[in-house]
Amino acid sequence: MKIILGSDHRGKRIQDWILKHRIFQQYEIFVIGEHYSGFIDYPDVAARVAFEVGSGFYDRGILICGTGIGMCVVANKFPGVRAAPCHNEVAAELSRKHNDANILCLAGDLLGERSSLVIVEKWLATPFENGYHVNRLEKIKNLENQNYSDPITIERLEKIFAENIIPEPNISVHKKNVSGVA
Repeated sequence: MKIILGSDHRGKRIQDWILKHRIFQQYEIFVIGEHYSGFIDYPDVAARVAFEVGSGFYDRGILICGTGIGMCVVANKFPGVRAAPCHNEVAAELSRKHNDANILCLAGDLLGERSSLVIVEKWLATPFENGYHVNRLEKIKNLENQNYSDPITIERLEKIFAENIIPEPNISVHKKNVSGVA
């Protein structure tokens, strides 16, 4: 599974903590703006991660900001994205089982390091249940098709950045080798 991870400045501490652990050893991990140490607006990171996941370039994404809510709001603007802000492992489990959430949004200011790690572990380990949930996801997909007649492409996203509707920060995607320090 390919996972893309991004945070703003308020989520960086949790992002760094999560990346230190063995949890990601079995996955390919890509990090947005990993070496960026200054202030960064969450919509910029969320838009990039959501585009990548919604387009199918990555299987899942993890976004971390102060509350997880801002990242979630932005991510859910993209077709194909089912982002969920999860503040405990029950919410993380149900977001996967019932909603097939493909982006997990965490609260860097509200969750401790260990709690965040438990939530990520549960979210990554939980499969989608299928069953009657498939019909609900199909309804969501139909709503997306109805509301997004002009598909979002990387060219369209770059044009949005160029027009300064959303200023493009100096962020990039880097593959992260996770050795499992903890």
